[in-house]
Amino acid sequence: MTRKIWTILVAGALATIAFDLFGQGISPFFGFAKLAPAGLANGTLNTVFGSVPKGSGDILHILTGMFVYTLGYLLVARPIQQKIVPSLQWAITAVVYGIGLWVFALYGVAHLIAGNKPFLGFTGITWVALWGHVIYALVAVYILEKRPHLK
Repeated sequence: MTRKIWTILVAGALATIAFDLFGQGISPFFGFAKLAPAGLANGTLNTVFGSVPKGSGDILHILTGMFVYTLGYLLVARPIQQKIVPSLQWAITAVVYGIGLWVFALYGVAHLIAGNKPFLGFTGITWVALWGHVIYALVAVYILEKRPHLK
């Protein structure tokens, strides 16, 4: 059980680092939009709770990446994929899961909860976020799928 928890944490941590590296470093370096996931998380928390202490958005972003999204794959996406197309290669499942995370984040959270335009108005940040969530999923799922004790 400890190995499973450790693997989930490592997968989520490395995937979150990859997401942030791409969205806050690589993308703007090449002239594309810069993601602000902690800002979005902070805005969402402010909408739900009124006001929150500084750093709350960072905490939510990191915990979501380390726990929620990795558990979402293990408890929702993978079981659905195994029932529908059990022979599907893990990378395809990861890409589809990443797109699902993008829809959840930019429509479910940013729009329905925080009150922003759907998919943040389909601006440059929308497409950087899509790639960021797919990168996140590929990193996390690779680690999760390569650990035999999680199968």
